[in-house]
Formats: sequence, C-alpha cells, structure tokens
Amino acid sequence: MHLPVRTVRSASRPRRQRGQALVLACLSFLLLALMTTLSFNLSHALREKMSLQQHSDALAYSMGVVEARAFNYYAASNRAIASTYVGMTSAHGYMAAASATGDMMRAGQMSFFIIAALEVAQCPPYNFQHCFDALEAVMIAMDYSSKASDYDQKVQGVESAFNKVIQELDRMANLIHSSQQSVHRATKNALRDGQSADLSQLTEKNVPGASELESGVGGMNADEFDCAVDGMNCTRAGNSSNKARAQVMTEISNASRPGWAANRSLPVIMNGLPTYYKSDFIKDLLKDIPQEGTHMIVGHQGTAKVAQTKSNIHGPGQVTGNEGKVVVADEHGTLISQWRHGFGVGTYKALVESSENGGSHEPSGAHSGQHDRFKGINTKDLMGCSGSGNCFMKFRASDDPDRDWGQPRVYSYVTKQFFVGDASKAPWELNDSGSFTLTHGAQGDGQLRLAPGEGAALSKALVYYHRLGPNGWKEAPGLFNPYWRVKLHPFSAQEASQVLNRAGNSDAADLAGAKDLAL
Repeated sequence: MHLPVRTVRSASRPRRQRGQALVLACLSFLLLALMTTLSFNLSHALREKMSLQQHSDALAYSMGVVEARAFNYYAASNRAIASTYVGMTSAHGYMAAASATGDMMRAGQMSFFIIAALEVAQCPPYNFQHCFDALEAVMIAMDYSSKASDYDQKVQGVESAFNKVIQELDRMANLIHSSQQSVHRATKNALRDGQSADLSQLTEKNVPGASELESGVGGMNADEFDCAVDGMNCTRAGNSSNKARAQVMTEISNASRPGWAANRSLPVIMNGLPTYYKSDFIKDLLKDIPQEGTHMIVGHQGTAKVAQTKSNIHGPGQVTGNEGKVVVADEHGTLISQWRHGFGVGTYKALVESSENGGSHEPSGAHSGQHDRFKGINTKDLMGCSGSGNCFMKFRASDDPDRDWGQPRVYSYVTKQFFVGDASKAPWELNDSGSFTLTHGAQGDGQLRLAPGEGAALSKALVYYHRLGPNGWKEAPGLFNPYWRVKLHPFSAQEASQVLNRAGNSDAADLAGAKDLAL
C-alpha cells in the first residue's frame, strides 16, 4: 500500500531568521556597551577638563596676585626711598638753622659797629656823650663776636653726627632698592616657572598630574613684568633716560617735605625770630648782649630741598629738569637794632650743601670738615644699580589702550593626560590602551579609541591699578601708591594665538587665529 507522500517544508529558513536576530541583538548590546563606555569617558574627560581649566585660572590669578603684591611693595618702598631724601632735606634744614646762629650774632656785631660809627660821627665838638656811647657800642659788638664764636663751635660739635645721618640715609635708600631688586627677581621667577612662591601647591591640591607652566608662556609673563618697570629690559618698549626717572623721584621727594623744611618763615614770635630757636639764644641776641634798645629780625626765611645745584635753592621744588643732584638748605634774614642814638643793620645767611664734590658749608666758622658725598638721585641705569646709585622702581606707562596702558598681563597654559591607563581604576576605558580593534573582512582592521588623550587649558589675568574711593579709576597707574589688583581677563583671538604658539601648540594657535572665532 502506498501511502501518500506529504511534502514537508524545510525548517532551515526560520532558523536563519532566528540567527539574524541573535546577531543583531549582540551588535545592539555591543553598541550599547560602547555608548555606555563613551558616556563614562566623556564624563571623565569633561570633569578633568573643568578641573584643569579651573587650575589654569587659579594659576594665572595667583601669579597675578604675586605680581600685584610686588608692585604694591614697590609703591611702599618707593615712598620709603623718597622719605630718605625728605630726611636729608630736614637734616640740612636743621643744620642750616643751627649754623645761622653764629651768623646772627655776627649780624648783631655788624649792627653795633654801624651804631658805633654813627655815635663817633656825633662826637665833639657836638657832644662827648656820643664818644662814650660809641665805645660802649664797640664793646657790645665784641660781645656779639665772642658769642658768634661760641655758637660756631657748638655747630662744629654736631657736624660729624650730621654727616653720619646723611651717610646712613643714603645707605638706607640703596638698601631699600636692593630689596626691590630681590623682590623683582623672586617675582619674575614665579611668573616664569609657575612653581615658586608656593605656587606649586596649586597643582598638588587642585589637579595632581597636571604639567608645569610652559616655559614659553612663562617667558611671556616675565617679559610683561619687566616691561611694566621703566629701566628693565623689555622686548617691545624702550626705557626713559636716567635723568627723566631722577626728576620723578626729585619732585616727589620735594613735594613730600614737611612744612618746616619747605618754608621756615612762619610761625614767628619775639620780633620775627622763628620759634625753633632756643629761648637762651633769643635772650642773648635780642636782650642780654645789647641790654637796651629795640632789636628785631625781619625777612627771616629758610628752606631745604633736593635741587639741581645749590644756586637753585630758592627755585620751585618741582621745577622741570631738576634731577636732584644736591641736597641743600638755606637760612637768611636781617637784624635791625635801634640803640641810644643810632640804628644798625646786619644781614645773616647760612647755606649747607651735600653734593658729589663733598658739598659746602657757610658760614665757614661752623664747618669742621668736608661733608659726606651725595651723588644724586637715580645716577645709574636700573639694570646696573646694585648697592649704589639711589635707584628706584618707576612704572613704564603706555599710551596704547590695546596694551592696557602698560599694565601687565599674566598667562597660564597647562596640560594633563586624561587617560588613566589602568582598567582596574578606570574600567570604562576597557583596557590599558583605551581602544579596541575591529576586523571587517577584506577591508582590514579598524581601531576605535574610547578614552580621551591629553587636555590643555589656557587662561589670562590682568594686573591693574585702581585707586580706592570715588573716581579712583581716573588716577593713572604708578608705583607710588599701593593700589594694584588682579582679575581674570578675556583673550583676544590674536593674543590667544600668540600664547598658544609660545606654548608649542601650533594647531590650536591656528584654530584660535581663525577669522570670526569667538573665544
């Protein structure tokens, strides 16, 4: 018996469909795993990038703080240097006032010699009393002469101390400037390497493993710092002359003098005699020696300043061209005496000077020897002014707003390897290479990298001057007021490209310099 044969369809086709689904599922799971891994790597890279950028900002800002503090120190120490010259002018003022005491007595002597001559002119046949008065006037004149010698000797006794004061004040100015140079060197090193002045702790605490400041970028910082100080080597700006810098300190020193040193015509008591003379001297001059009559001082004046020459003593303290070559003080006036039957007039003057040739001292009777040399203010080039020369730090301003008026910039460029390279610490990187290879038939192998490589961060800070109070921003930057601050500042495309080139990242520099690119 033949049974009908039933045709059975092959089941191979459905099995093939199920196999395709499995392959697609595997591929889907692989893609999901890759996306998950990429997501973890992207999150890791973003976190590391933000940390690195924050570190770069902190480094630029911190280097700016170091620089701003250096400028504020220059301001305080420049004032201290100016105070040494103020001290010198005051010391010369006191010495001139002391030296004038002997000459005041000689003015009294001259007055009574004149009175004696007038009395002699009225002797017989007119009146014998005039002859006796003339003789007494001569004796009073000799008493004045004796007192003049006494006061001259007193001044001679303090001249060595006076010389010591001037010598030490001059030394003080040089020591202060030496400290300025030390601060400049230390600050420049910190700006160049980004590690000095405890800046290395920023890397250790913020982003361990980040690179140090790129040397090319550090060189830009050092140059910006030097360019802010007139007299330092600068690649883009020239220096003013030593004379021009000397005039700045001279004018500030003279403007800083106290009232007594600047103008000793007031206050006055007792017939015009200034109050800074002792009462014993006043009694000797106006009462005890002449014993009777009316005696007064008129036109008494005195001043002390740092001047171009001693002949400029009565010129203005802030005169154009005053380089501060001498320290000089003057005291002068007139003594008028009315005694018995005559009037007498005597003038007095004292001038004390310290200069490169040793100076001078008038009257000569109050002078015991040569003064210590004063070589003048800012006599040397700043780069060669070490231990002498009376130099100081002056701000090198610029009239270019694109250069921030000469206010210095501080740059930071740091890098870090974001790839951990250890699957036990960063399992999202899959393996020690952070990549895997795909084989695609005849087309060969292809490599897919999942983990990020090296990251970089770029920052800029501006060290700027801003005086406190209303309209403080109107005051021009300078190194005599401690109002220097720092802030993070935006880049221009050209500036960013320049910094990146100096950092050795030419590809990023080309990208930063692209037209219409917003930074």
